[in-house]
Amino acid sequence: MTSKLNEASCEQMMFADQFTQTREPPMAKKDAATVKKLKDQVKEWCKQLKSLPLHAQVEVLNNARKLMHKAGPFASEPVDFVQWVPNGSVAANDYNPNSVAPPEMELLRLSITADGYTQPIVSWNREKAYEVVDGFHRHRVGKECDDVRERVSGYLPLVVINSDREDKGDRMAATIRHNRARGKHRVDAMSEIVVDLKRRRWSDEKISKELGMDPDEVLRLTQVSGLAEMFLDREFSEAWEADRIEEVIDEG
Repeated sequence: MTSKLNEASCEQMMFADQFTQTREPPMAKKDAATVKKLKDQVKEWCKQLKSLPLHAQVEVLNNARKLMHKAGPFASEPVDFVQWVPNGSVAANDYNPNSVAPPEMELLRLSITADGYTQPIVSWNREKAYEVVDGFHRHRVGKECDDVRERVSGYLPLVVINSDREDKGDRMAATIRHNRARGKHRVDAMSEIVVDLKRRRWSDEKISKELGMDPDEVLRLTQVSGLAEMFLDREFSEAWEADRIEEVIDEG
């Protein structure tokens, strides 16, 4: 009995120690005064915001978030700046191999209807439009489902990938990384992406690293394309199976 009590006490102490380590340090009086002043200004700003029409509210919110994002400590993290944009300015990409069966698509609609948008759509800014990098089906729900579209007033929540990842090869790799943990990829579409990256002079090693594949997957997907010259004189394991890239959809 004593042993169990000691173990419980140790766990409580460890939890308390972890909590102590993650607590924010005490704030200097000068900083505390500045924080209070800023909070009061935000409250006043919010009162004025509510008096504006919807489109003006969205414009001001996006601009304010952008400025705070750039000035804040997480400016390198895209998720720190979620903006709302008209759904007509968001377009699908032409390479995503992720697919969703009708039952899962309906489940996604129900999820967004019941819980709201809990994940923004990942995109890149191409001139006057945003192209989807991840979240194609979330983007479809916001456009095609009347109840959701009306609730968000025809807008979609977006984050934009960092400017150093805007090359098409980098965008394709980002889409695959987002999808592979949860998506069902068509082998032919994955093969086309691998071949496209090879044409962009990506090495097998870079493709493996950026897409989270092993070398055998890269070789087999190249083989599927029928472009034998791209993997001529290369050895690979016969143990590789195409269904390794068949994964369970759970996009929300």
